[in-house]
Amino acid sequence: MLLVAKHLQVRYRLRGKYIHAVNDVSLFLDNGESLGLVGESGCGKTTLIKALMCLLPKNAEMTEGNIYFEGKDLTRMDEKKLRRIRWKDYSIIPQSAMNALNPVYKIKHQIIEAIQEHEKLQKRELDQRLTELFSLVGLDPKRLDSYPHQLSGGMRQRAAIAMALALNPKLVIADEPTTALDVVTQRHVIDQIKVLQKKLNLALFYVSHDLFVIAETCERLAMMYAGKILELGSRSKIFDKPLHPYTLGFLNAVPTLGQTKNLISLSGSPPDLTRLPPGCKFAPRCPFSLKRCTQTDPPLEEIEEGHCVACLRVGQIEEFREIAKDEKTWIL
Repeated sequence: MLLVAKHLQVRYRLRGKYIHAVNDVSLFLDNGESLGLVGESGCGKTTLIKALMCLLPKNAEMTEGNIYFEGKDLTRMDEKKLRRIRWKDYSIIPQSAMNALNPVYKIKHQIIEAIQEHEKLQKRELDQRLTELFSLVGLDPKRLDSYPHQLSGGMRQRAAIAMALALNPKLVIADEPTTALDVVTQRHVIDQIKVLQKKLNLALFYVSHDLFVIAETCERLAMMYAGKILELGSRSKIFDKPLHPYTLGFLNAVPTLGQTKNLISLSGSPPDLTRLPPGCKFAPRCPFSLKRCTQTDPPLEEIEEGHCVACLRVGQIEEFREIAKDEKTWIL
């Protein structure tokens, strides 16, 4: 297995309070696989990425858990060892390329810096590598001499993808790479990522709040809520046979082509991460919750092969799927 995360717990300290951003998250990803992480804003997606990259800020700490990359525990490595494998073995496509790219350096110098941190290449070899990278992501190599502000949003995002691929990593983590792009540019970037993932046999961990972007890109999906994964399974199982009420509600709120009924929104708001409620974190917004749901926080368990859920009432999910289609069900 390429990447394995076990029981990750991450919290921030802010003004004397603890923000519990990641709560008992476990996941795995093998060579060439694609896994999508979906959830509302503020559910802990970006914090999970930073934990996997071992790039948590100073006010954050991983209180529990282990992260294994090719069998090596990243949580036990010092920064020097991490720098050797970070970007070379696994890299990240950032959420906003304009903020990720240095505005006062040409694009080529920023990519060269990433390469030379790990490999010592001659100028001719560097030029060839840069040309290949830009051609790979569909950019004119002449744009290597541009500054970030001279490129469009989509071009900057492709340049960020080229930088992530500069050292032929085995795993690429994409943190909402189409945020702030228009829909046409989003389509081009998504298509580019899909093509590159197949062509280079990359393992891809794609993070987004957009369920259908994830569904187009990834084979397996994980639904995250209040720092915890509530459901994990193949794309077809998540869409055709969801097991968690949160997934049912999320699917109800996402528009589709040919939509004839009104979208159904989830009542309420995600919990305050400084004061997480006992029991299931979704229980206060769940129309199917019982008293025991507010007292016991269920673990993520495999119900069917490759399909896991954290719900005490999963045995009644067939009944809930029908009830969930009624808008009145979600009025609490």
